Amino acid sequence: MNVSPTGRVVTLTANPSLDRTLALPGPLERGAVARLGASSTEPGGKGVNVARAVAAAGGDVVSVLPAADDDPIVHALHHLGLRLATVPVTVPVRTNYTLTEPDGTTTKLNEPGAPLDDVARTALTAALHEHAAGARWVVLSGSLPAGTPVDWYAQLVAALRDTGARIAVDTSEAPLLALLAAGPASAPDLLKPNTEELAQLAGVAEEDLLGDRDATLAAVRILHDRGVAEVLLTLGGDGALLSTDAGGLWAALPPAITVRSTVGAGDSSLAGYLLADLAGAPPAERLRTAVAYGSAAASMPGSAVPTPDQVDGSAVRVSTEAPSEARSAPPGTVTHSTAPANPSTPVPAPAAGRGLR
Repeated sequence: MNVSPTGRVVTLTANPSLDRTLALPGPLERGAVARLGASSTEPGGKGVNVARAVAAAGGDVVSVLPAADDDPIVHALHHLGLRLATVPVTVPVRTNYTLTEPDGTTTKLNEPGAPLDDVARTALTAALHEHAAGARWVVLSGSLPAGTPVDWYAQLVAALRDTGARIAVDTSEAPLLALLAAGPASAPDLLKPNTEELAQLAGVAEEDLLGDRDATLAAVRILHDRGVAEVLLTLGGDGALLSTDAGGLWAALPPAITVRSTVGAGDSSLAGYLLADLAGAPPAERLRTAVAYGSAAASMPGSAVPTPDQVDGSAVRVSTEAPSEARSAPPGTVTHSTAPANPSTPVPAPAAGRGLR
């Protein structure tokens, strides 16, 4: 898939990790001994994953994170050629473990990460602001370390407004709730929830959204009412939705793939969206690229990120509503559809709501 990004992306990963992927020979059995297959260790954390995917496409990206100069994650990212802005901390970066089963089922074991003190947070804020000046996008992504104020992302969005960069956020639980509770000044330009996170924001059970398009779109409208300009809702094996505050609505179905690991697939989706935006693509193509990138990542082992030649946007089906019709027509009314050029035989895909995170 050809993308020609123009403009810089800056990512913040407040809680980076070394992602250790362990391949199980069969289903995980509690209390049993498993003889592992191939394993891998990759630099990770959601913002780092976005930066890796953008860099793999030839994009200009700076990754801001807390880590000592001699930390293994710094060596790994330098080896990949990523440009870093690091704030030294004394505790080594955490390790996250992913157990993958042959059918693509993954079990995550995440360490909490080292707390960030006021000095480290102030330095990260300054580094982020410095590199955001003149950038096209800033990405605030992932969990926050223990002890970090839950409204830190909300503070950062407001503080970054004077840089002129657009701001994307992908987080969950308390930081996500605090972000939307802080008011329009802290609302990001782009929010990328899955259905579990959308349900948290709407104050409903996830089961109330799954399979109910009207309820899902009503929850998305709540985010627009709170000031979010664009919502990229990832739906795992069911694809994704893109909604804008101008009333635009697009849906995309992913190609049929064999799932190997869903770890980092949502981060690749976000990277694909940003790459398409940097290339000047319209909303439908931004969504197409996001789903194509997420699907490509889910078909790869561990937390690997795809390169453009591993991404097939023509296999993604996008359905579009015109902005005026999106406001007046019943949710789900499709006025235009582009079918995949290369349909294939369906194979297992991630469960809706979590698979592309």
